Amino acid sequence: MRLRLSQQEFVRRRKEFFERIKSKGLEGACLFGPTSVFYLTGFPFIATERPIAVAITPEDRVVLFVPRLEGEHAKEEVAGAEVRTYPEYPGEKHPLEQFKDILVEIGLVDKNLAADGDGYSSGQGYRGPKLSSLVAGKVTLVGEIIEEMRMVKSAEEIELISESARWGNLAHTLLQQYSRPGYTENEVSMRASLEATLAMVKTLGKGYQPGASGGATASAGFRGQIGKNSALPHAITINAVLKEGDVLVTGAGSRVFGYGSELERTMFVGEPSGEQRKWFNLMVEAQDIAFDAIKPGRKCSDVDRAVRALYEKHQIWETWRHHIGHALGLLGHEAPFFDIGDDTVIKPGMVFSVEPGLYINDFGGFRHSDTLVVTDDGISMITYYPRDLDSMICR
Repeated sequence: MRLRLSQQEFVRRRKEFFERIKSKGLEGACLFGPTSVFYLTGFPFIATERPIAVAITPEDRVVLFVPRLEGEHAKEEVAGAEVRTYPEYPGEKHPLEQFKDILVEIGLVDKNLAADGDGYSSGQGYRGPKLSSLVAGKVTLVGEIIEEMRMVKSAEEIELISESARWGNLAHTLLQQYSRPGYTENEVSMRASLEATLAMVKTLGKGYQPGASGGATASAGFRGQIGKNSALPHAITINAVLKEGDVLVTGAGSRVFGYGSELERTMFVGEPSGEQRKWFNLMVEAQDIAFDAIKPGRKCSDVDRAVRALYEKHQIWETWRHHIGHALGLLGHEAPFFDIGDDTVIKPGMVFSVEPGLYINDFGGFRHSDTLVVTDDGISMITYYPRDLDSMICR
C-alpha cells in the first residue's frame, strides 16, 4: 500500500520535463505555482503573500526558495533539494531580488528559462518584480508542458488515487447511514467525515500524509444539494434539514499525499416516487453510455457526443447543465475534459471522473460520479460504491 511518491518518481518527472523543454531551447527552470512545485519536487505549501520558488538546473540541481517559516518544513519534505530561506515578505530586500542572487550562484541568471509564470503571484497582497526583469535570458512560459505531463498518471499516482477512493467510500457509507429525516446536512456530513477521518488516520498510521491543507482528510457531504436544491449542480451549503422524499446529491473523497478521487451519488430519503425513479434511471443510463465510450485512441469529445445523443433521443436538453467529466489527481478538476470542445486523445493511464447529470428545476438533480483509470483496452473503475437505485435509498 503506497502512502507517498518515491524520490525516483520526482527524478523521473524532472528528467522528462527537461527533455521536453530542451526542444524549445530552454536551459533551466523556475517554478512558482503550488501544483507545479509539488509535481516536480514533492513540496506541499500554503500559498500566501510570501513567495515560494524552485530553481532547477539541467543537471538536476534543485534549489527550493522559501520564507523562513517554511524552512524546517521544506527540509523535512524534499530529499535531495537545497533549501534556501529569506526572513519575511516584503522585508528590507524583496525576496525575488534574493532569488535572483541564487540564480546567479547556480548559473541560471543568463540562461533561457522555462517557467510556469513570469514571477510569483498571489491574491493575498503580494507585489513583486517579474522574473523576466531579473534575468538576462529569455523567460518562456511552459505551464502547459507540466499540465500535459500530469494527464497520464504513473503507477505510483494511480495507487495513491485508489487509496484515496477507499476512504472516500467509507465516508460515503457513513453519510448514507446517517442520512435520516430531521437531521441537518451539516451534522450528517460532519459526523460521517470525522468518523471516516479518524478511521483513516488510525489505520494508515504515522506514514500517512494528506498532502493538503486544512479540513478533514476523508470527507462526505451534500454541499446544499438537498431536495429541490439538488437541481443546482454547484449549490452552496444551506444547512437544510433532511425530510422524507428528498433527493440527495452527495460527494465524498479523501486525500493521500496530495492525490484525490471523486465519488458522488444520487440518494433518496425514503422510497422514491415514480418520477424520481424515471430520472434516476436515465442518469444511470447516461453514465453507462459514457463508460462504454471511453477507449484509448478515441477523443475526449467523443465521450461527450455519445452522451449528448441520449439527451437528443429523449428530448431532455432542458436538464443539461455541464459536460460529462474531467481528469483529476492533484487537483479536483484537471485537463483534459469530456467535452465536445476537447479533442484530446484518450490514453492509458489517464484518470477521469464520469458524471453526467440531469437537473429538473424545482424538482431535483440526478448525478453519479465515479473515478476511473483508462487501460490498454478500456477502463478500470477506481471508485466502487453501489450505483443501483435500491442501494441508494436511505431507510
